[in-house]
Amino acid sequence: MSTPRDLVGGAPRATYSLTFDGTELPVQAGQSVAAALWSAGILAWRTTRDGDAPRGAFCGIGQCYDCLVTVNGRPNQRACLIPARPGDTVTTQEGTGRAELGC
Repeated sequence: MSTPRDLVGGAPRATYSLTFDGTELPVQAGQSVAAALWSAGILAWRTTRDGDAPRGAFCGIGQCYDCLVTVNGRPNQRACLIPARPGDTVTTQEGTGRAELGC
């Protein structure tokens, strides 16, 4: 079975790492945070305010806000839109992601 990369003759780009909930994950240059998490098999990185239901990427274009994550201490970042950068610290967002801000 061919992959899209096989069909176009592509090769992996440079890789680096980010940390997600204390685990180092590989990232390819140009990936969003959501793509990096998906590549590592992580499908949920937020819990809802009511019921703590798991959420991850849903629309993939920044419209639904299901993919909110905390990046480098900043809550409410849309993982599908934020480019993954070398050394980023990404953590699961719980509820509104504002507990540490005292709101």
